[in-house]
Formats: sequence, C-alpha cells, structure tokens
Amino acid sequence: MMTLSPWRRMMVMSSRTSPPTSDPFPRLHERMRILWRPFGFLRRRLKVENCRITEPESLIRLAWTSLIPHREPGIFLLDQRKRFSTMTEIETSQRDSELFSPPSDVRGMTKLDRTAFKKTVTIPVLKVRKEIVDKLMRSLKRAALQRPGIKRVIEDPEDEESRLIMLDPYKMITNDSFEKAELSILKQLNVSPQISKYNLELTYENFKSEEILRAVLPEGQDVTSGFSRVGHIAHLNLRDHQLPFKHLIGQVMIDKNPGITSAVNKINNIDNTYRNFQMEVLSGEENMMTKVRENSYTYEFDFSKVYWNPRLSTEHSRITELLKPGDVLFDVFAGVGPFAIPVAKKNCTVFANDLNPESYKWLLHNCKLNKVDKKIKVFNLDGKDFLKGPVREELMQQLGPLSKERKHSVHIVMNLPAKAIEFLSAFKSLLDGQPCNSELLPIVHCYSFSKDANPAKDVQQQVEAVLGISLDACSSIHLVRNVAPNKEMLCITLRIPAAVLYKNQTLDLENHEDPPSLKRQRTDEVLSEEKTILTV
Repeated sequence: MMTLSPWRRMMVMSSRTSPPTSDPFPRLHERMRILWRPFGFLRRRLKVENCRITEPESLIRLAWTSLIPHREPGIFLLDQRKRFSTMTEIETSQRDSELFSPPSDVRGMTKLDRTAFKKTVTIPVLKVRKEIVDKLMRSLKRAALQRPGIKRVIEDPEDEESRLIMLDPYKMITNDSFEKAELSILKQLNVSPQISKYNLELTYENFKSEEILRAVLPEGQDVTSGFSRVGHIAHLNLRDHQLPFKHLIGQVMIDKNPGITSAVNKINNIDNTYRNFQMEVLSGEENMMTKVRENSYTYEFDFSKVYWNPRLSTEHSRITELLKPGDVLFDVFAGVGPFAIPVAKKNCTVFANDLNPESYKWLLHNCKLNKVDKKIKVFNLDGKDFLKGPVREELMQQLGPLSKERKHSVHIVMNLPAKAIEFLSAFKSLLDGQPCNSELLPIVHCYSFSKDANPAKDVQQQVEAVLGISLDACSSIHLVRNVAPNKEMLCITLRIPAAVLYKNQTLDLENHEDPPSLKRQRTDEVLSEEKTILTV
C-alpha cells in the first residue's frame, strides 16, 4: 500500500470531509478559492496552528480550523519558544505581494525614523549539514532567497552542526515545490526536503530606497528613487508633491547609496548666463566641492557655481570620437572641460571658452589635472566675443591661402541648448577674403531644446531662420536625450556654408548641396543609429 506523507493525508481527509451545508463565511472562502487556484492546490485552504504535527489523528482536528472566526485569514501562529519549526504551508494571501515592503504605519512620515521600519516576516528554510552548504547552494539557485542585504545561509539556533538555507517564499510553497533535479541532489547529499519556517526580522537596512519611499509617500504618488550623481553629491529634482518629504528623501538617498554624503534639490531653472542654479541641501554635508570621473578623465569643481550634467557623458564621448589627431576644436561654452579635455588628449588643438568666471577657473584647474594644459588655450569671454575674436583669427589662418595643404578638420561645439542657436548669427560674414575649399569649412555641432511634436524639424527651422539658408541637404540631427516630458535635447551638425561664413558671398539655395566630405561622414551606419533623427 502506498504511504502518504502527513501533508498528503491531511489533504485527502479534508477532501472527504463534508463541509457545512450553510457556509457561515462565504466571502472568506471565495477569497481563499481565488488565491489558491493559480497554484493548483485544493480549493479549500487549510489553517494550521502550532504546526509541530506528530500524530495523524491531529489532522482531522485541524481540517476545518479555517472556519474559526477569531483568527485572521492567512495568518498562522509561531511557536513562541523557538525561532523555526516544521511547516506545511506559507502565507499565500494578498499580503504576500508586500512581504518585503516596510510596515504600513510609516505612511506619511516626514522625519526619518529608522526604528519604525522593523518588521518580522516568515521565510521558508531548509536545514542542512554545514559541511555541504557550499556544494548544495550551487544546485539550489532557483529555490534560494534572492534578496540583497539578507544572508541566504544562517546558523541553526538549535544545532551548531547545521545551517538553515533561506528559500524563496514565492516559489517554495510546500515540500513538493522542489524540482526533480533539486530533489535528486538533496537525495545524493542525504538532505531531507522537509521545509521549515523561520521568523526573519527586517529593519531599515534591509529595504531598498524605492521601497522605503513608496511606503512613506502618499499612495499612488510618483516615487523619487533616481538622481544625478556628482561625486559625493546626489542631485535631485523633486516635484511639488514630494517637497513635504524632501529632507527624508535626501537622507534615504544618502543612507542607501555608498559614497553619497550630500543630497541637494534644484530650486530654480538653470541660469542661462552662467549655466548654474540655486540648490537646497536636503540632508548631509553642505560641501559642494566635488570630484568626478567621466570617460577616464577627472574633473574637480564647486557644483554650486558651475554647470555639470553626468547624463551627457555619452554625448561627450560621441563628439570626441568624431575628431582625429591633428584636428582643431573650438568649444564656445566649455564649462569645466568635458569636451575640451578628452579632445586635447587625442593630440588635437583646442580653444576652450566660458563666460562664467568659476567655470573658467576650474577649466584651467582641470586642464592641469589631466595634463593637457599645454594643448588647450582657455578664454573667459562671452560666446559671440569668442567667435568674433579668437575663433575668427584662428579660422583666418586655418582657412587662408595655405589651407589647401591642410588635411585636418575644424569643429566648433556650442553646448548651450537654451540659447546656442542665437549665437550662430556670429558666423554670418565672419571671414574676409576668398572662400576656401568647401571640404575645409568648419563643422558646427550646435545644441538646442525642443518641445515641438517634430523636434528635428523644429531645430532645423530655427537654425535656418538664423543663418538665412536651407539646410535640407547639409545637416544631420542627433537626439541627445529626453530632458522632460515633451522636451528633447538635440544636436544639429552642419558645415557652415562659404556664402554664410565669408563676406560678399551669395548662395544659390536651390543648388546648395552637402559638401563631399560631409556626405561621406554621414554614412548609412551613422544615420541608422538608434538615437539619430534625420533632418525632415
């Protein structure tokens, strides 16, 4: 005769027991049926109390304890004298989806109280001999608990020679939850597949920042779990509904991100003159002097006085890769040097400018820090003054009579998205004399924001309006990033036509075509990049 496990015998007995003809708890049982159906178990959920079961006779007495009204559905009692005991099932109510969520009573907290996040949860565990733990864990990756900050193997409080392996409470419902391969290795190592339960105490340290903020902020509100990291500073941009919790949010960001010692929030838009903004320290130290590492280069600056955006790292690399050794770069709005310094490292000639005195100071500092101070000429001028002064003088030499022998390219970067297009007017009739070969004309990379439904077309039309030419055949547009809902940052790249750049020149708009070298640059590979938007 086949021998049934105690769990199987209890299920059989319960199925043979006739339930009351009039169900006193119809809504409760309907909820139980719904909860159990996805897992393929019997429809009637059984309730287990103090589940050290040793005698089969005990099963009949337990079969209908789920009908006792004074017990809350889905909760079973733990032996108060012991931390773990044999179990036949784990909670599968809707509360399981919040098993690792902070306690509900932290909702609305505005001053961080870490002690309020204590919570005890019941976790399935497997008892094994300590000498086989390492070997067994390799075979139980699926079944083991995968939760950052929680040990998967703990000491057995009842047996020094044993260990308890924490199991996934969503996968390991009963002893039958082990897969065949797992049962095979358990048998080989002489380990009983009997699952036990363990009371695990969670604290503030065990919860992720997003889980904490979701539990604290009003239900249904957006949760801030991301930020821009600038050295030791977490730069947040909080929304209005998050402001009552701003100091708590700042402290959580510091607690949950190693190396972050200060959290700040932007409290106004970027100043278009010096490209910095006012900020409020939410939590931590007020020291804004920081050091960052981007694309193998080091930058130091006072974050409260200069512009720095870590989300432009990819764009800095993209432009740097366009230049070859010997090329010339004019960086009109250089900031602290994220374009200028990497390009200078490629043995290019660089002219870098910024109007902000603080940016100018830190640009000089970072040139020395990265050992390119001999390759970069630094200026502290208004953008138009820089274009009409140092840039004009250098272009007159670069594009002069001897320019036919020149093989390098000239690039001009204008990264001031809010106003850079306006500065393009400085190129109109900038140079005197006879135009150089069209392949030698400077290539401009100009950045802009757009809220238009067709941002590429919008940016192109803005540039055309300033330069007074059509760009249908001589420009490409690259989508840099999404700044905000319905607001894009783009980079338009074009070679400044001779008719614009030189005095006393006229342009045939209908026959104005892309110079050959720029055509070659715009290969199919470039135009098929995921983030590139072609000119409309």
